[in-house]
Amino acid sequence: MNHHDTENHTEAALHDFKAGLGLFSKKMPLIAEKYNEFTEECFKEGVLSKKEKQLIALGISVFSQDEYCIVYHVKGCMDEGAAEDEILEAVSVAAAFGGGAAVSQAVTLVQESINDLKDSLH
Repeated sequence: MNHHDTENHTEAALHDFKAGLGLFSKKMPLIAEKYNEFTEECFKEGVLSKKEKQLIALGISVFSQDEYCIVYHVKGCMDEGAAEDEILEAVSVAAAFGGGAAVSQAVTLVQESINDLKDSLH
């Protein structure tokens, strides 16, 4: 049985991303290590909170139509305590810059990910 048969789209995307990152890390350990160090530093609590940084990252992901990052950062927002209305407001700002393409991500993948993650928390 394929893992996609038992998982929702969001869980499957997160699984695929982690598996791909693990494989890349084995093949390119120094690059993966440096990239991970850099991103960990960028997402640390600072003048901006971790939640604010996740909301920014989600907006950028929506604008760039990066589906894996959209799912990953919806989860990041929720993990940092962002409410659904905060997430939707952040992606609305991205849509103001990205137009219809960004709106399509906001009204489909972002909302699907929120619902999938809500379901998995219950």
